Amino acid sequence: MKKNDPSLPAKPSVQVLERMFTLIDVLASREEAISLKEISEKTGLHPSTTHRILNDLTIGRFVDRPESGSYRLGMRLLELGNLVKARLSVRDAALIPMRNLHKLIQQPVNLSMRQGDEIVYVERAYSERSGMQVVRAIGGRAPLHLTSTGKLFLAVDDPQRVRAYATRTGLAGHTRNSITQLSVLERELAKARQYGIARDNEELELGVRCMAAGVYDDQGKLVAGLSISAPADRLDEGWLPKLQSTAHEISLALGHAPSAETMVPGESDLHPSTR
Repeated sequence: MKKNDPSLPAKPSVQVLERMFTLIDVLASREEAISLKEISEKTGLHPSTTHRILNDLTIGRFVDRPESGSYRLGMRLLELGNLVKARLSVRDAALIPMRNLHKLIQQPVNLSMRQGDEIVYVERAYSERSGMQVVRAIGGRAPLHLTSTGKLFLAVDDPQRVRAYATRTGLAGHTRNSITQLSVLERELAKARQYGIARDNEELELGVRCMAAGVYDDQGKLVAGLSISAPADRLDEGWLPKLQSTAHEISLALGHAPSAETMVPGESDLHPSTR
């Protein structure tokens, strides 16, 4: 059997994807819009094939058509690029502080970001010594209302957006502790806004509790949540100042300049009553 040469660049197994990548590369080579004829000549694709693929890319906003017969890269690529850039920069800034926090508490420390109606786990620091099976791998997803980090993101939404989220998702539950009523969720979000932290009380997985603090960028925008996961009977409230301090450290690395209202609170402020 003939083996692929590892020194050669891999090719997509789907021909239309290979053609799409080629078209995008041609568009990326020029700042101004390019005519259909020129794109077809540079790629070696038939004009009708070129037009069909570019039309589909235009529908997805990956390509713009400023005028009939000419094309350029679209804003969707910028949006996705900014999302990837944010994830990479947040992850880079968070990695060492997360590992240091994990060394202190010996429990999993998670970095999560919002994507639509879910959070996505983008990094994790943990060890087998934590005594807890890690079931949410990097790249895993979970509903906003069932997670501590997800609640932080919902807490910065206005009430209308929260209600829209509840309508879209139906506030489906995973355990007997899951929040499935909007009024209960709204009370939980009010506490998150007041104290700057949020909790998951076995709402996503029975036997696992979490606490989360926000990570903010240079614009003061919530870009991620840093959370500690632990067996329900071993979550230590004494970890909360360490968690917030670590989230604060990561935020500073991202250029965040906190106001007096968003400074890490003192010990007496860190123990709101739990639900």
